[in-house]
Amino acid sequence: MMLYSYRAACFLVVIGLAACGGGGDDVNTSQPPSEQNPVQGVSFQPGVFPNSDSLEAQCETPRAGIDPFSNAPFPDRQGSEFLEKMWLRSWTFETYLWFDEVEDRDPANFGVVEYFNLLRTEALTDSGRPRDNFHFSQNTEQFNQLTQSGITRGYGFNFQRNRASAPREFIVRFTEPSSAAAQAGVPRGALLTSVDGVDFISSSEVDIINAGLFPSEAGSTHEFGFRLQDGSDITVSLVSEDVVVSPVQNVSLIETDFGPVGYMQFNAFNVTAQPALIDAFEQFSEQNVSELVIDMRYNGGGRLALASQLGYMIAGEQSEGSAFEVLQYNGKFRPDEPTPFFDREIDYDEGVFLSTQLPSPSLSRVFVLSTENTCSASESLINGLRGIGVDVVLIGDTTCGKPFGFFPTDNCGTTYFTIQFQSINALGFGDYQDGFVPSQNPVVGEQVLGCAVEDDFSQALGNENEALLATALDFMVDGVAACPPVLAESRLQRRDNDAARETRQDIIIEASANENREPIREAQ
Repeated sequence: MMLYSYRAACFLVVIGLAACGGGGDDVNTSQPPSEQNPVQGVSFQPGVFPNSDSLEAQCETPRAGIDPFSNAPFPDRQGSEFLEKMWLRSWTFETYLWFDEVEDRDPANFGVVEYFNLLRTEALTDSGRPRDNFHFSQNTEQFNQLTQSGITRGYGFNFQRNRASAPREFIVRFTEPSSAAAQAGVPRGALLTSVDGVDFISSSEVDIINAGLFPSEAGSTHEFGFRLQDGSDITVSLVSEDVVVSPVQNVSLIETDFGPVGYMQFNAFNVTAQPALIDAFEQFSEQNVSELVIDMRYNGGGRLALASQLGYMIAGEQSEGSAFEVLQYNGKFRPDEPTPFFDREIDYDEGVFLSTQLPSPSLSRVFVLSTENTCSASESLINGLRGIGVDVVLIGDTTCGKPFGFFPTDNCGTTYFTIQFQSINALGFGDYQDGFVPSQNPVVGEQVLGCAVEDDFSQALGNENEALLATALDFMVDGVAACPPVLAESRLQRRDNDAARETRQDIIIEASANENREPIREAQ
């Protein structure tokens, strides 16, 4: 999805986890490597791109043994840093959506990750932001652990990272159920003030801060100070653990004069979310909910197949025979392909559909709670439903703006994410690079009927008095008359300041499903 779109690939229905290579001239790799010439015939020649398949898995430091996630031997063999960079160069040329806008640089002058970071377009959107703001890499083991098993190392905090350089500002969005942070009673809206006795807001002792916030192993104890919404301060001592992430939380029914309203907090389109989504929609269907609120204000995306399933669970039979989205590629990587609304459960390990029909209350309208952290697969859900005439009401702030996606691709222990497709809906719309904008009077495609509402950290998520949810409930009765005064400063107006740029970087980290593990760094 997430377009994270943690789309994994070569399986047409976008369920599998393999990667695809492209064309080019084959290279003879039969000769043993040498320090000067790692593989016979491989050298940098401007405009000449060997087939990426001939270069993959030839690593400076090969992995040995069995991959615990695939139960197959690692494909790595002895190679070099040079070959890893040459693979990145060819893979980009074959698959990147804007391959013809990438400067062809000699990889000899850069490190592997440094070189990858350069393999992207430098074009800007009409609003002046980078066209490609979602280019990143991640340790493969960490990526697989969270996206396939739902486990991450830490304490169970999910932070809103408003500023990552002094004066820093991290605010607790929510905590994972049963985690150390949840058991310690750290509430939503708590402002982080100290880590292991170090002033988090202004101290330059970033090594101590990072060691506490991002523990390398389970079982280490660290102390955190917080300032609560009422102005009081608390200090908690927490033991790091392998936290089981719960993508679906706070599923509830809200009784109203016009019938039951379904609500759920949905944080990520990870495969571990499928059972909980099915359980939630079985409940919504059994109770004949008249309206549904999906809280995706912190959902940075994930599997597009799961977004398609969720689209069906909302719309039901209205979606039959329609495309959830059409994926447009670069013209040589693979043909454009439609993705339908998937109406059955999926075995994501095997990449196959099961016989179980998904539940659906067949709603013609859905309310989505959003912020600038609502990204990728979340936006695909909005766009896909609008494409078949389901009314989406957007309550909150402008979404992140990512109509693009990628097939996460591992090479030598690093998973790379480079934009490989754009997603459009059944009506042919996919131009929301500046995000979906809640509007009381929508005119153009990226404007969505709804209300602009500031994120409310004073109330727990799912509380009927929390500003976004309260506005959604009022909108069900009063329409746009329920909208509060327009935000004095929207995300589009904020995005050019430094804090907004740092927040957008959090979105990229969320897209890797690991937003809380990015180290703190001092401004250069």
